[in-house]
Amino acid sequence: MSERSRVFLRPVLLLPPLILASCSRAPSFDILGSYFPAWLVCLAMAIPLTFATRWLLSRLQIVLVLPILVYPSLTALFTFSLSLALYS
Repeated sequence: MSERSRVFLRPVLLLPPLILASCSRAPSFDILGSYFPAWLVCLAMAIPLTFATRWLLSRLQIVLVLPILVYPSLTALFTFSLSLALYS
């Protein structure tokens, strides 16, 4: 093996352990013997929050231009916010 190939091979061999060293177990819940990721629980909580936001917007008579984009974005916003607030 030439010196040049060793120079390129060494960082390639050292990179996976360095990347995987910071990995930890993802937060999960044991529900009926099956482990569910915590983001699914956050998603289940975000969907009613999105419906509540939709109800509030309709009560305030606020018309959305693109509701097909707004409601999934609200669901994602609530999911990520809950995940950060509860599991960070």
